[in-house]
Amino acid sequence: MTVTLADVADACNLSASTVSRALSDPGKVNAATRSRIERVAREMGYVPNRVARSLVSGRTDTIGLIVPDIANPFFPPVIKAVQARARDKGYTVLLADTDEHAADELDRARSLGKQADGLILASPRTSIETLRRLGGNGTVVFANRDVEGAPSVVIDEAEGMSQAVEHLVRLGHRRICYLSGPKRSWSNKQRHEAVVAASAAFGAELLELGPFEPQIQAGMRAADVLQSAGATAAIAYDDLIALGVMARLTEQGMQIGREVSVIGIDDSPMSQAAYPMLTSIHVPGVELGTTAVDLLLARIQDDADAPESDGGAIRLETRLVIRGSTGLPVT
Repeated sequence: MTVTLADVADACNLSASTVSRALSDPGKVNAATRSRIERVAREMGYVPNRVARSLVSGRTDTIGLIVPDIANPFFPPVIKAVQARARDKGYTVLLADTDEHAADELDRARSLGKQADGLILASPRTSIETLRRLGGNGTVVFANRDVEGAPSVVIDEAEGMSQAVEHLVRLGHRRICYLSGPKRSWSNKQRHEAVVAASAAFGAELLELGPFEPQIQAGMRAADVLQSAGATAAIAYDDLIALGVMARLTEQGMQIGREVSVIGIDDSPMSQAAYPMLTSIHVPGVELGTTAVDLLLARIQDDADAPESDGGAIRLETRLVIRGSTGLPVT
């Protein structure tokens, strides 16, 4: 038979309200009593009724996570980190994938908002005006998108991109190409600005091709354009585009890391499966997901110690991971 809250209360010779507080809001019950209640509940096999508890507290102990494309290798580490952190905090995660349809993000947010205590929007593609309206609700956090006035955690592209350009210049590359990502991507804008600044700082000539979708097939198309650009090195918007470039150039008999150097962004597991292994800018996806959950739960629980940063959004650093796809240019 199912063990109820009343059964635990009878076994402890306490009121049901005291037992409920000890299990749902432990700070309101003294430590000795709480410890005894938790022990008895555990021994009796009591499992909290989330539905009943939500009716009392008004909370579902659930958070929603919306991503643009679950198949993009950037997002699985973020998703896993969100799920792991939420589980540790006693929350479950509802996941929605917009399949890169920016127009669907608002509908997904409205739908999940009715079922969850708060939402995390990862790399949202929709307009900043729409995001500001969503951000007016204190239980929405943006991951990898800086929305003024709303809690956000973003990736600082500058350091990793600076390291990438410096690495290529030190190898002897003077003409570098940036393979741009989708126009609607906020990350692409940040990466473009970072590569422009880094190229100017290190005296490299920068070309830009694109935009390209974050797909291997798009990278293969980019490779055909890259060959006529006269660049000896390319930095791609992400690993998928970079891997497509490598596959296409290898197919045509070119040596990656010798006749042309290629750098990706994300440092996804796929970057180490390629041959040669892909030099890539490491993006802290796990930290992004974990920090987003901490930001959201702090607001759901009205925690005065919620993590903040001086500049508004919390910024996470990137770094270059050097592998075999970059090398000295052929002279």
